Amino acid sequence: MASVQELAEEIVAREGGFVNDPGDPGGATNFGVTLATLRRLGMDLTGDGQVGEEDVLRLTKEQAVQIFIRHYFEMPNLGALPTSLHPDLFDMYVNAGANAVKVLQRLLTQMGFACDDDGVVGPATIRAAQLAQEAAPDYLADAYAIARRNYYYALADARPASRKFARRRDGGKGGWITRAEVFISARYRLSEAQHRARVAAWA
Repeated sequence: MASVQELAEEIVAREGGFVNDPGDPGGATNFGVTLATLRRLGMDLTGDGQVGEEDVLRLTKEQAVQIFIRHYFEMPNLGALPTSLHPDLFDMYVNAGANAVKVLQRLLTQMGFACDDDGVVGPATIRAAQLAQEAAPDYLADAYAIARRNYYYALADARPASRKFARRRDGGKGGWITRAEVFISARYRLSEAQHRARVAAWA
């Protein structure tokens, strides 16, 4: 199993460099770290007394890795959950915040291990995840990754502006879907035909 440091470095590599897509609610982002995050952390990298887009541009890969480890893995207490979930859960937490935990909590409840979907990794969620891991040690990680993929499809269903992240211009799988499927075993990935059928109703 990869270390948390290695997982964070992989996330930074997947996130890529600076982007500022008007259709992305996250706004200006570098290595997956948003302007809002830098402001929340008070990271004035230019030293001009303000935290703005230039600070996002100044962010280094190493700084992004440390932000992810501290604020997206350690502080949300993801390490208390089964290690099989760490790669995908950590990646999704960077991408979607506490919704990553809510997706897990809903899955655990569907599996018969009830817990509130409050986005907080507390004792009840930890226990439910442990029980689910014991019950389905070879399937829990895939089940979570599939639930993550479904979350992105549902988000795009509800928000047309987000559909470009789930479906490419040519109709193929968009970035959200391909990223989710990184963590899904090959036998559970959707074929191109299945994906196109799933998004056929979108304008």
